[in-house]
Amino acid sequence: MKTKIYHLILVLLCTSLLSCQKDYLDKSPLSGPSDESFFSNQDELILAVNGLYRYASYAPLDNMPLNLLTDNSTDIGWDRNNSALQSLGKGNQDSNNGFSLSVWTEGYKVIAKCNFILDNIDKVKDKATAAIYNRSKAEARFMRAYTYQYLIDYFGSVPLVTRVLTLEDSQLPKTPKTEVLSFVLKELTESAADLPVSYGAADVGRATRGTALAIKARAALNNERWADAAEAAKAVMDLKIYSLHNNFGTLFSYAGQNSPEIIWAFQYLKASKTKMHSTPNNLVSRNGLGFTNKVPSQSLVDAYPCTDGLNIDKSPLYDPTSPYKNRDPRLGFTIAVPGSIFYNYQFETHRDSVKCWNYNTTPATRVDNQDALNAFATFTGYCWKKYVDLEDKADRTNSELNVIQIRYAEMLLIYAEAKNELGQLDQSVYDAINLVRTRPSVNMPPITTGKTMVEFRSLVRKERMYELAMEGFRISDLRRWKIADKAMTGNFYGRVQKGLLVSAPQIDANGLADYSAVPNRAELRVIEVRVFDTGRDYLWPLPNIEIVTNPKLIQNPKY
Repeated sequence: MKTKIYHLILVLLCTSLLSCQKDYLDKSPLSGPSDESFFSNQDELILAVNGLYRYASYAPLDNMPLNLLTDNSTDIGWDRNNSALQSLGKGNQDSNNGFSLSVWTEGYKVIAKCNFILDNIDKVKDKATAAIYNRSKAEARFMRAYTYQYLIDYFGSVPLVTRVLTLEDSQLPKTPKTEVLSFVLKELTESAADLPVSYGAADVGRATRGTALAIKARAALNNERWADAAEAAKAVMDLKIYSLHNNFGTLFSYAGQNSPEIIWAFQYLKASKTKMHSTPNNLVSRNGLGFTNKVPSQSLVDAYPCTDGLNIDKSPLYDPTSPYKNRDPRLGFTIAVPGSIFYNYQFETHRDSVKCWNYNTTPATRVDNQDALNAFATFTGYCWKKYVDLEDKADRTNSELNVIQIRYAEMLLIYAEAKNELGQLDQSVYDAINLVRTRPSVNMPPITTGKTMVEFRSLVRKERMYELAMEGFRISDLRRWKIADKAMTGNFYGRVQKGLLVSAPQIDANGLADYSAVPNRAELRVIEVRVFDTGRDYLWPLPNIEIVTNPKLIQNPKY
């Protein structure tokens, strides 16, 4: 009897399905708008564009934005976590590297969202104001070009996708890097024309005309398009709305978030858990209860010159017994060095310094020095200081400190480098680099005129290191200057754990330190031994999963 009932139910079900209208499965999604209905009004367009900024600020590792991570896979920084980022620095990465996979995947997600907006934006052309329509279209074009400019920096040639793909045409080959670059420069030029020069307070964080021109300058510089780089950087300068922040030490803190130096920054907001990052927790010392898993190198510390402008191997001001005195102030603003106060603690990483002062109490008290005692205290003996603010002390994993993506100092240095490479070393070039060097709080000696192209090239390369460390530029710089094979090979050093170097290392024209003539170099802590394959490591690998699923993609050499 039960079997007969089941058969009857099955027959009735089949009959019912066959009698349905053929559009039974042709329904709009219940979880959100369909492609057919989106966009239906101006508000939906604005919301979609707003989402681009959120997706662009993704965190490939440790809840930190991309630009604050990559320097820690270069000669100036290190990631302690035995992570995929550490592999990229050490030179033992393969095509399954999780960090490069994340950058690729998240980057193409942003591009896909931009393409969706651009494919559908005309649906609301008559329902939005001309200003909002033009701005939104320009923002989407900007964000797509911004994403492509760093993808080609890291991977070289990549597929250029400019529309929403169907499943049938989703397998694409790589587009030559030069072609992608031309697309990026064109998109940035055209989107800049439709972007406002500035916004009101409610729209801070959106791309402006200066933002698009600045990324154009960066993309051109990284690809040795010197004339385009100089022209775009000069266009930013000619807007006359940006200026250097007087206090370099507060620029990367809550006190500096509204600085006129900031051209574009990722916006974070803790209210209702909208968007936060964990940068302080990864950088703060062990005394400050941080993890200290992203740390600067000994070679970066030694690269900063003395206050007379000379390298430490040449300056009479350098004293090996007090190596951090009389140095470019940006050393102390960028890096916590032994003998300083960091996060309201006496910062000392000499392994015999088992007690230190805690200045969080009144009066100060002596406490166990975890920066010497803890097994996971900074391996190099130093900590990064940019984006470390005491306001985050109670909640280091949920910082709402905005993270700068472009600032005016970068534009000045792009202009200086590009003009020099063009053989146009005029007064405007000296003025640009000297604005950076002589800002109040830094006050380094200005570069005097009369330099050769080679001499000035050395100066501007080192200036970029002093000024921009821990901001995500080092990989592109090393690759553009074709010195990554030298900078990224051999021992990655931390400080002498129970002492100091007895003499300065030699500093070359690119700011790279050579310790071979230092008598006690063997006492330096070897954090890791790195290798660099010149025929492979100037590019990251394309993710293996992409190669497997898309036979039209060709892997980068030697991966």
